[in-house]
Amino acid sequence: MSTIENEALLRKELSAIDNKLNKLNDEKIKLFFDAIGLNKRKDIPKDYLQWETILIIVPNRQVSHELKSYKYSISRITFTTNIYAKEIHIYDLNDWKKAFSNKTHLQIKSALKDSFGGVQKVQEEYTKSLPKNN
Repeated sequence: MSTIENEALLRKELSAIDNKLNKLNDEKIKLFFDAIGLNKRKDIPKDYLQWETILIIVPNRQVSHELKSYKYSISRITFTTNIYAKEIHIYDLNDWKKAFSNKTHLQIKSALKDSFGGVQKVQEEYTKSLPKNN
């Protein structure tokens, strides 16, 4: 004898509620991205709601601390800091894991300079040192 009288119905109803929660969370993500100006940018992929988890790359700890509280109120987002990034970027967390699995800390640090939002500072300094054409 089962404790649950109609397990199939229970599973169906729980699934329907989960779908509603996922749709509401998608709305939270869209609202959050609007608030930080990501939905206006052309470099942001339009299919980010299809990702299992959205990795948000922030350029410094100040931005990270400012946005950190939203990590706990919005499902499917996570944050990391890339000091080489100029602005906030988003990526599929699965892509991040694939790119950095089996890498040493030094290899990851080096890769962050020119990927996942990073822009090498050497290139910046070179550009600054070029004479300006008037």
